[in-house]
Amino acid sequence: MKKQAKGFMEFVREQGVVGLAIGLAIGTQATLLVKDIVTSIIDPLVGLVIGNPDGLAAAHWDVTVGGRQASFALGQLAYSLIVFLSVCLVIYLLVHSLKLDKLDKKKG
Repeated sequence: MKKQAKGFMEFVREQGVVGLAIGLAIGTQATLLVKDIVTSIIDPLVGLVIGNPDGLAAAHWDVTVGGRQASFALGQLAYSLIVFLSVCLVIYLLVHSLKLDKLDKKKG
């Protein structure tokens, strides 16, 4: 049992599991923050442009062809894309401004 515990701790250290867990927790909170920023600032601005008072996520286009109707939620897709790109930008800026990219490099 002691050998397995030692092997497990070595695995955690070598694979950076703790750093990954911390990064996941911070990333989750950053996602929520960026989503709130998009919802409160970007969504209303886009809503002004497209004329939908409910915002970008509620925008959809209805298409009728041959008596059949389809509703495309392209607003939700655009909203998700904006959130994704915003999260990526925030993570990129944080990693480079705090020089976190230097932490993973092995010393030669």
